[in-house]
Amino acid sequence: MREHRDGLVSYAERMLGDRGLAEDVVQETAIRAWRNVDRLLGTEGSVRGWLFTVTRHLVIDLVRKPHARKEVVGATYNDPAFVRDGTDAVHNSLVAKPLLLRLSPEHRAVLVHIYLCDRTIQETAGILGVPTGTVKSRQHNALRKLRSVAGAA
Repeated sequence: MREHRDGLVSYAERMLGDRGLAEDVVQETAIRAWRNVDRLLGTEGSVRGWLFTVTRHLVIDLVRKPHARKEVVGATYNDPAFVRDGTDAVHNSLVAKPLLLRLSPEHRAVLVHIYLCDRTIQETAGILGVPTGTVKSRQHNALRKLRSVAGAA
């Protein structure tokens, strides 16, 4: 490892752009070499080639990990171009209300509860006093009617 360490660190650093991470990768390469020393010394191939191959694979594995991409689970990105200013709600109400009025009161109630009030099918069924199958059927038929009405407009 003394003979190949500097070359491995330089190689890993060129791929990662970070000397500290490169040194960590080379350290892991050394551990793997130590664990496979009997197999490594018994091969006809180059020890140096094996070390560089292991280093490259470790770099690839490191880059593929989510923390390497600096992703944070649950984080949201708020693009200033899409800040809610109320125009979406006004637009949706102008478009949605006339379409909803073309539905029967039963179909309209199902869509309002599920989509506008963000309720589940079970919650909607409980509120309307009908079986969940009826809610599903009304939802399906209402959406099919809206698609045909919106497509004709």
